[in-house]
Amino acid sequence: MTTTPLVARSRDELAAARAGLTDGDVAVVMTMGALHEGHARLIRTARERARHVLVTIFLNPLQFGAGEDLSKYPRTFDDDLALCTREGVDLVFAPTPDVVYPDGNPGVRISAGPLGDVLEGQSRPGHFDGMLTVVAKLMHLTRGDLFYYGQKDAQQLLLIRRMVRDIDFPATVVSVPTVREEDGLAMSSRNTYLSESDRETALSLSRALRAGADRAVEGPSAIRRAAREVLISEPLALVDYLVLVHPSSLDEVPEWYRGEALLAVAARVGTTRLIDNVPVLVGPGGGALEVFSDVPHAALHD
Repeated sequence: MTTTPLVARSRDELAAARAGLTDGDVAVVMTMGALHEGHARLIRTARERARHVLVTIFLNPLQFGAGEDLSKYPRTFDDDLALCTREGVDLVFAPTPDVVYPDGNPGVRISAGPLGDVLEGQSRPGHFDGMLTVVAKLMHLTRGDLFYYGQKDAQQLLLIRRMVRDIDFPATVVSVPTVREEDGLAMSSRNTYLSESDRETALSLSRALRAGADRAVEGPSAIRRAAREVLISEPLALVDYLVLVHPSSLDEVPEWYRGEALLAVAARVGTTRLIDNVPVLVGPGGGALEVFSDVPHAALHD
């Protein structure tokens, strides 16, 4: 018999419910709602390691910039709660903005620094500052031991890891491989915006990544060339960037580079902006990886 998770809406309700989770580690999965199978995978992976799983559902206004319509983001709380019930979540924290930001927009925020100004940050100025600010607040409020994030949002994952390390958060960040539809499309709440024809176009992103990863043994230029050829053949995908970068510095890797790298793409399909990526091992024995190793990577200029 499945039991509906306890839902906390206020800070006091969260604190009271969290105080009862004392008999083991608490894993936290942070979401903005509109949950799908990718979120379910995060929850199931968290359950494998932790005694309790806490899910946050909060549509963070600080992450939405000019031209990004917060009002159009899907809100599906009843369905989200049903998924959490099915996956055995213990506690759901679903606050409103005035609970998370009781004094209005916060005057002090976490800065993503230079890593937040490239790739997604270049297209969405301030996005990562807003993301890190709410992640920091939710880490403090939930007092989790383990925090689970998907590899699909690779730059977000990198920045959260850096924040935890640079500011000495007492937290462990765990990455989970990207979950894909049967046709290869990376699962995302934004996929609901795609028409049938848009979806066909969107598949060029994952095809490009696979094509690049298949050439990883040959080196960086072969990876980039193979991925680019796929995207060029799909003119309806308006590519923002296609990059092969170092996983901790986000610097473009040179031709001599061998080791782990991030092959990432962003494109607009119809009215929807999509991102996707695949970790790759470049060089002998190379190919696609599910996630990066936990061994710290030195930046290219170190």
